[in-house]
Amino acid sequence: MPPAASPTLIGSVQRALRLLEAAADHPHGATAKQLARRAQLPLSTTYHLLRTLVHENYLRRDRGLYVPGDATLNLGRPVPPGSGPSHWLADVARDLDAAVYYALYVDGEIRLTHAMDGPSHPKVEEGASFGTSAHAHAIGQCLLAQLDEASRREHLDRHPPFPLTRNTVTEPETVLSRLARTRRGEPALETEEYAMGAVCAAVPITIGAVPSTIALSLPLTESHRLHSTAQQLKARSERTLTSHAFTVTG
Repeated sequence: MPPAASPTLIGSVQRALRLLEAAADHPHGATAKQLARRAQLPLSTTYHLLRTLVHENYLRRDRGLYVPGDATLNLGRPVPPGSGPSHWLADVARDLDAAVYYALYVDGEIRLTHAMDGPSHPKVEEGASFGTSAHAHAIGQCLLAQLDEASRREHLDRHPPFPLTRNTVTEPETVLSRLARTRRGEPALETEEYAMGAVCAAVPITIGAVPSTIALSLPLTESHRLHSTAQQLKARSERTLTSHAFTVTG
């Protein structure tokens, strides 16, 4: 009896599936280079496949990062209406009565992907680029605190601390010492370091390989509730992540 014929395999389909698997390993988004490394594919091939996957809505490109698209999320499970992060953040902003933000640290830079006004408190105006002023705001401090010391130093070498307000810490060693004292999993808090009249808190997200954070801001007149509101945000984030309901896809 002759041996069974080997099945005909389509190489491009195999490569596309490897890219989707790589994207699933980066729930908060990944660059084309990161996906190429993870899937062990040439970068040129990766770009061709990514264009197709984005066109077919299996991936979505957001600020240079590739995240699962609706077609991917619909594979294997229904997606309930309003389950995306924008809807989730809107609920948080409403319930906590604070402006809320989502940011991540990828390829050595801070990416602010979501920012949403609260019912009575607007977002903090970006007076200086969030990417170059990580030392001054809770978002940046929270993200840098999730890195090792060498990576923190390298970031501050590329983006030296500079003053934004009278409260901004500009001495690199002081910034590094502060980051080293940040307790794992606890919110980073800052008062008028990035912008006068504003206080902020950022909660680290520990799921996935990319350092990320969910943050909130309040006016200085409500600084008395910053710590308690940060703890509410932390608890709510943990519950949502545990239930796998939060997927950063925009």
